[in-house]
Amino acid sequence: MAIVGIDLGTSNSLVTYWNGTEVELIKSRFGQTLTPSVVGLDDNGEILIGEIAKERLISHPQLTAAAFKRFMGTEKEYHLGSHTFTPIELSSLILSSLKEDAELFLNESCEEVVISVPAYFNNTQREATMEAARLAGMKVLNLLSEPTAAAMAYGLHREEDLSILVIDLGGGTFDVSLLEMFEGIMQVEAIAGDNQLGGEDFTQLIVKDCLNKNQLLDEMLTAEVYSVLYQKAEMLKKELAIQFSTSFEFEIGDASYCYELTKQAYEHLCEPLLTKMRFPIGRVLNDGNTAIEEIDRVILIGGATKDPVVRNFLSKLLKTIPYTSINPDEAVGVGAGIQTALKKDRSMVSEMMLTDVCAHSLGVECVQNFGSKMIGGLFSPIIERNTTIPVSKVKTFYSIYDQQEKICFSIFQGESPHVKDNLKIGEMEISIPKAPKGYPVECRFTYDSNGLLEVLLTIKDTGKTHQLIIEESPGTLSEADIRASLKKLEALKIHPRDRAENRLLLARLERLYAETTGETREHVQQLLFRFEAVLEKQEVHQTKKAASELTKTLAELEKGLWL
Repeated sequence: MAIVGIDLGTSNSLVTYWNGTEVELIKSRFGQTLTPSVVGLDDNGEILIGEIAKERLISHPQLTAAAFKRFMGTEKEYHLGSHTFTPIELSSLILSSLKEDAELFLNESCEEVVISVPAYFNNTQREATMEAARLAGMKVLNLLSEPTAAAMAYGLHREEDLSILVIDLGGGTFDVSLLEMFEGIMQVEAIAGDNQLGGEDFTQLIVKDCLNKNQLLDEMLTAEVYSVLYQKAEMLKKELAIQFSTSFEFEIGDASYCYELTKQAYEHLCEPLLTKMRFPIGRVLNDGNTAIEEIDRVILIGGATKDPVVRNFLSKLLKTIPYTSINPDEAVGVGAGIQTALKKDRSMVSEMMLTDVCAHSLGVECVQNFGSKMIGGLFSPIIERNTTIPVSKVKTFYSIYDQQEKICFSIFQGESPHVKDNLKIGEMEISIPKAPKGYPVECRFTYDSNGLLEVLLTIKDTGKTHQLIIEESPGTLSEADIRASLKKLEALKIHPRDRAENRLLLARLERLYAETTGETREHVQQLLFRFEAVLEKQEVHQTKKAASELTKTLAELEKGLWL
């Protein structure tokens, strides 16, 4: 029985296989490595998958579904003729088709699979992907992050201390991921994207320009004519990659029309879309606290990154030549194929760990004093978006009135400074001893990859604690699952500054400060302050990295002092 790797994409999907020395791309029954992620019904109600369904996407929209990956894990339904499908069911049909192609190619059963998923997929979306595989008769051995798969395809999992920016421009979505390779761990530092930006938008620019230049309106086009025009625009876009100018002709009824476009004019048309690409890239770098100059590798994936206009824009913006030697349509599938080698023989590929991040900020409603005025309804984040998970962070809040008897903690998810614009996900009210205003209560948030948020409120003076459990998808986890998850998270509830290994480093720094003078003492003081600042952020990965670097620095410093 063979293990296969599958890139289940929004626009296209593919299946790969590790043959013992390298990854092979398995061709479909139509001789193509890419299978369009499109499902439809023919006029007799028979299911169509891939190329045939894509051909009917515009001419028979009521019988065809595409881009359903965007709605994995939701209740959305697709009504195709008299049939109704969920995104899970549609995805399972694509997976079944890929499974059949693989079994035909390998002449053996392919029931075990590694599937790639977007880095931003939450636990519900991941579970939906696994359910689609189960419906297709497959057992998921591993879900692999798409940017990580791309990094593996380029062999970056074998290197150390790298900052990697993965830019994925597919047919309908744009995703940006910042990864860091450190001590065998592939760390997702930050993610961002735009679900309304993709290669199709660049084609639509050409269609719109064509209609404008020929003084035509959308409503003048039948579905069939629009389909033809869209295909011609797509072909013209590809021709402009190798030609200075190109053109096509089309007909509406008895009238004939012509459209011509130069490379320079196309670049001008693309400027608004290229500008939209800047924002997710900037947000990822900002959230990851990383400058463009600190990026070691840039990887482009997704078919739309083949466009020279897109590549040139990204090269100039990021001040480097991106990695593009692997077909952007195939890089994620190749990475999934490499991951299957791990499942077959761990000696073939060195294993690596992958961490996820929290997609949205989590915090509580608070009141702040501005001068003599108290302003309420403000959002105080405890776990910021793009924080590595699992994570546990604590923050202290204070009573605002003398003799206050209760404090209410309203829990929100979102990015707005005002809670009214965020999503309320829970509430907890506790009694506190009567005291002058400023009475402290510690609020700890602990969050894991299952979407489980534990809120612990601790009254500092008495040590009494109150607990609230909030599930991202209530009912998904059993009571036993929740207890097991909370037990795993216990170790995270120790503040980094209180961990023995970090206390030892602080003690070494304080000793060195006492033993040295002049510039050396100032240097030691700066090392101490910087490390304390990292500890206060309560970021596990950042703390480990800072501790590792500080240990090396101290070893060199002490060696120089006592030689």
